[in-house]
Amino acid sequence: MSETGNGDDAVDVSVVIPAHNCRAYLDRCLTSVLVQRVKKELIVVDDGSTDGSAELLDLYAAYHRASVKVVHIDGSGSAGRPRNIGIEHASGRYVFFCDADDYLGPEALERMVAMADRNGSDIVLGKIVGHGRRAPASMFQQSAERVTIGDSNVYNSLCCFKLFRRELLERHRIRFGEGMLVGEDILFTVHAYCHAGAVSVVADYDCYHLVSRPDGSSIMQQRASRDPLAWLAMIKAPIRLMARHVEPGPLRDHLLRRHFRLDVFAQLGQVFLESDDVRRKDIAREVAALCDEWYTPGVHELLNSVDRQRAAALDDIDRLVRLARIENAAVRRRLTGLRWDGDSLLVTGSAGLDGIGGDDGLAVVLRGRHDPAAELVVPAERKGNEFTARVNVSALGSGIWDLRVAVEVEGVMRLGRLGAERDSGVNRPPPRLIGAAVALPYFTRDNGNLSIDVGGHVVGVPGSVRLIRTRWALGHRLIVDGEVCVAGAAPAASAVKRIVWRERRSGRERVERAVALPSGGFVARLGVGWLPPGTWDAYLELDLGGPPARFRIETDAETVAAPRRWWGAAVLRSVRPYATSGKGRLSTVVRRLTARMIIRRIMR
Repeated sequence: MSETGNGDDAVDVSVVIPAHNCRAYLDRCLTSVLVQRVKKELIVVDDGSTDGSAELLDLYAAYHRASVKVVHIDGSGSAGRPRNIGIEHASGRYVFFCDADDYLGPEALERMVAMADRNGSDIVLGKIVGHGRRAPASMFQQSAERVTIGDSNVYNSLCCFKLFRRELLERHRIRFGEGMLVGEDILFTVHAYCHAGAVSVVADYDCYHLVSRPDGSSIMQQRASRDPLAWLAMIKAPIRLMARHVEPGPLRDHLLRRHFRLDVFAQLGQVFLESDDVRRKDIAREVAALCDEWYTPGVHELLNSVDRQRAAALDDIDRLVRLARIENAAVRRRLTGLRWDGDSLLVTGSAGLDGIGGDDGLAVVLRGRHDPAAELVVPAERKGNEFTARVNVSALGSGIWDLRVAVEVEGVMRLGRLGAERDSGVNRPPPRLIGAAVALPYFTRDNGNLSIDVGGHVVGVPGSVRLIRTRWALGHRLIVDGEVCVAGAAPAASAVKRIVWRERRSGRERVERAVALPSGGFVARLGVGWLPPGTWDAYLELDLGGPPARFRIETDAETVAAPRRWWGAAVLRSVRPYATSGKGRLSTVVRRLTARMIIRRIMR
């Protein structure tokens, strides 16, 4: 994986690991890095440990002299200085930062380095999963070869658990803040993003495992790490650093939106409710100071309804408290009915906010799972807390659509997934053909929430394909007539695409044209006589609005044409169509025998 000219001994990745009193986690962390299939070096900086971590690290260095280097320093009180020391010792083309209580997926670095080498990436984000801790998610909806901070959500993730091109860090002297309890990685990552060209995302593999310590001893699990006034004071430096590199305009507003949403206005949420009156005034004053400096009309347009209202109410503590209570109230919802009404899905239930009286409106919101910008809002008819919404499924594009109930209170929209809480008699409606697409309502396996699969992306499409007649024609072609049924109905003629022959042992495939007939019928002229030798299974492939849907072609012995043999170019060709035992599905055995092969068989 080394770049041309670096030589076979060049290090691909320097993994920098700060370690302070984490003896119980070191084996798992270090082993997860040692098994990575890249040329790597581990630089572990022991930050004044007193629990035996230092001695264990020295053992690893002794047993893995070629790949593990340990640096011992006096306790610094935060991860900034150990990480900076690690950078100074790094020699790899890339640097990856890992905390000693976390660990990597076995293929993490291999996948991230391949992504970086393929795209010339300066930063690669690998999917982070949390174990007892929240992990960033918005930037990991799908993998991306090349994005920028302006056309993606990558800037939402300002933790340092990423792959960085070392030349980028050295050229711009990008380093962690030192002497900071929290936020040293935010400062570092903001600086790196500002200079990065290509940024890539590996979202289809769990690269980094973020672990919660059971004893709550990690810095980020301690209550002091999330003190609102300390956080607001800390975040000023990253914002000013970003602003020095990004001119006023849409890009800066896009980045400021992240800071206001996740760093600034977040301090007016649950932590605001838990504060006393004096502290609430202090928090509001610090938020107002940041708004005075950085809150622009462009940022305002990018924020959600509750944050916009907060920006307008910074001198009204009671209003801020009310907004915080609305935001933090649990969305109470229950699904009481679900059925088809023509091509519309009729959804009934109840919804409201716990502890919050009265609301201004209620709707059912459908969002594309892999395209969050795709959204359909269905206003609900109300009777008290009971609602009915009629979802026009034909308005949904191909993909997975997750259903939420939206409760609006005082201009604040609260959303909750719909379906997990439901009456015992509410069952999954049957699939339905709507136009040329199949719609499959279902309850998710993990939480039992309601979703609609348009096109059969994750839910199997029920259907059957059956032959009603077969016969041989000129050219040793097998003519077949059949009928198709999908979700209890005949699909549109445009859905019928082709016959696919799949060789049972090798998996090789051959495709042939199928012609749709009225009322779900089809006909095909199959060149089975010219298939290579082997056992071939027949499928009909349909386009039902999603990935190609294949159905095994069913038949019986009486319907299948008799075997056929013929000589051609001194080769005896044998084709035996048959119905498989059990379910009765169309398959064909094809053989080719030369005269010499036939003589050898006779002479045995």
